[in-house]
Amino acid sequence: MKNYDVIIIGGGPSGIIAGVTGKKQNPEKSFLMIKEEAKGLIPCGIPYIFHDLGEVGKNMMGPKPFIDAGGEVVVDQVIAIDLETKTLTTMNNRKFIYQKLVFATGSIPIVPTFIPGYELDGVEYIIKSYDYIEKLKTRTDAAKNIVVIGGGFIGVEMAEQLSKFEDKVVTLVEMEKCCLFRAFSKDIAEKADEAIRETGIILKTGCKVTEIIGKDNKVTAVKLSDGSVTIADMVITSIGYKPNTGLAKTAGLPLNEHNAIIIDRYMRTPQMDVFAVGDCSQKTGFITGRTDNIMLASTATAEARILGYNLFSITLLRNFAGTLSVFSTKIGKVAFASAGAIEQSAQQAGIGYVIGRFEDVDKHPGTLQDTSKMLVKLTVSPENRAIIGGEIVGGCSTGEMINVIALAIQKNVTVFEFIAFQVGTHPLLTTAPTKSLLIKAAENAIAKLRK
Repeated sequence: MKNYDVIIIGGGPSGIIAGVTGKKQNPEKSFLMIKEEAKGLIPCGIPYIFHDLGEVGKNMMGPKPFIDAGGEVVVDQVIAIDLETKTLTTMNNRKFIYQKLVFATGSIPIVPTFIPGYELDGVEYIIKSYDYIEKLKTRTDAAKNIVVIGGGFIGVEMAEQLSKFEDKVVTLVEMEKCCLFRAFSKDIAEKADEAIRETGIILKTGCKVTEIIGKDNKVTAVKLSDGSVTIADMVITSIGYKPNTGLAKTAGLPLNEHNAIIIDRYMRTPQMDVFAVGDCSQKTGFITGRTDNIMLASTATAEARILGYNLFSITLLRNFAGTLSVFSTKIGKVAFASAGAIEQSAQQAGIGYVIGRFEDVDKHPGTLQDTSKMLVKLTVSPENRAIIGGEIVGGCSTGEMINVIALAIQKNVTVFEFIAFQVGTHPLLTTAPTKSLLIKAAENAIAKLRK
């Protein structure tokens, strides 16, 4: 029975970063990672395997940085944990002793058992498994009529990628009035729906799949709540993910109402020397202070870095202040991003707000080639004038602009401070310095605050 100072269960982004950071801070300690598959995937890149990347191998992620840092890796599945004796048992009957244990077991797709026909051959999921996705790519290549259930980020991105094949008919079904409803306010979500339709996807919003129809145990169609029937030889369900915490529950760790492992702001569980990071662990909203079920690799790796520094003692007095929910995606030629509180999340949490907005282009002059229209919205607290959220629609610079807003939220920057923000500009890279999108949106918010 081998003994390790730290054992990490899981080899996704949070497991790798926790291991790399922890090992670098504690080079004298022994670290072991136990993961179920030799090859891993970059989670956010999975939809792009199906067209833009073209093959699963181009989206591969492995534990090489952890190994390079001095960690060891075992490909196996942990099936039992004894928290009292600090021992693990694997599927291949290996036994290990740990001093510190890290759960980085990620998340798994929600199976729509409430839809009749969910078990038919041809109903697929976006499982974060190299082997599964490799096989799914072969099956999607052969499919002609594909229905995607769920208009969240993964569902939208899967549908967008599959719609690029001229020989496929792709239908996207979302029960809410708009896709991406959790991440964007109504006016921005409506723009996302427009971009989805422009790709050629048949979009059905405000609609549910009431039955998956089959013949000889194989999917043939789906029936919708509006009474219509859509032909399908494949159904991809993307209605969300849930924490992969079956092992933690069996071991006796307490879970919250979302079935996530309960942790504090240093990623510590109530059990001494046991930690949890990433999708399997509890999330608390940065703005709302409420528990949430947000699952993002950016959040997971931020948690993992903090954990890595503080595994053996609180050496970095920086805890995790909460999940900011920074989202971004690209639909066709249009990018969408959000961070922090948007209008509906502020309303649900009882937080007062005003909206500052500004529209322009992302280059100057706007007659330059490949110029994109841009819209910036800032959510601002009328109490302390702090920026508490933001949304952006536009070109590829959207991705980094939302990160500026995210930092402003985390540092409690006010709109009055934001208008003194010194920015670098260039005609080919940014809008004009006389009308910086972020600054002009802040000025618009100030005008509303003074009314």
